[in-house]
Amino acid sequence: MHFSDLKPAHSGKVRDIYEAGDNLVIVASDRISAFDCILPTPIPDKGKILTQLSLFWFAKMKHILPHHLISAEIADFPSPFNEMEELAGRSMLVKRAAVLPIECVVRGYLAGSGWKEYQTSQSVCGVQLPPGLRESDKLPQPIFTPTTKAQAGHDLPITWQETVEIVGENRAMQACEASLKLYSFAADYALQKGIIIADTKFELGLYEGELILVDEVLTPDSSRFWDIQKYAPGRAQDSFDKQFVRDYLETLDWDKNPPAPPLPPEIARGTAAKYQEALARLTS
Repeated sequence: MHFSDLKPAHSGKVRDIYEAGDNLVIVASDRISAFDCILPTPIPDKGKILTQLSLFWFAKMKHILPHHLISAEIADFPSPFNEMEELAGRSMLVKRAAVLPIECVVRGYLAGSGWKEYQTSQSVCGVQLPPGLRESDKLPQPIFTPTTKAQAGHDLPITWQETVEIVGENRAMQACEASLKLYSFAADYALQKGIIIADTKFELGLYEGELILVDEVLTPDSSRFWDIQKYAPGRAQDSFDKQFVRDYLETLDWDKNPPAPPLPPEIARGTAAKYQEALARLTS
């Protein structure tokens, strides 16, 4: 059997999930999405970079929160996955967890949609912030700003009360505390490697009643990575993430609805180089 013959149980913008007995196999493709649209141009080796970064963080932060990873070695996968060399480096055998129906976003800096909201309300997702902050300023402390987990379209910001209504107060408190601990640890580590983690999105789930870390973690797809040497508050920052692609798309006459336009080869190569540099810096 060839990998192309398999049908995923779930196909996301970047990852495909396959049934593997009691467990799951997650495969990271080279697809890239922007403005909730999958672009027709793949980014070379992107899936491998995302997987290697996630494996790095799973191992580095397991003392904070357990994770769903069983193995990333295809020899450990059940049949027929263990015979598919094309999965090497871009796949994980993982526990089947009940994923929380929220995205656990943590912000340490004022950027993106948070900056837009702050300019009108001096708050982000209902969290009041001091006056006078500039775009890209570091926040007094990291804040937990969860969103919905949309099956289609945009994830939407939700308040703390809405989070409690969705997952319950105890689970919301657990998710908030775990997300802030994970972010703070990773942000401190990344600074030593010359990278600012401005914000990130965690996915949490339940396995045998225990809260665990699932999906990808602290990759350029789920985080905003800035070069500390080029950091200058008061403007948007150069980044190691897919903001490079978004910036290019903003120059086009495209209404941000499917179908998305193809990327020029130099934009695809440039994006791959940024992802590769993030991997190299963080894991060196």
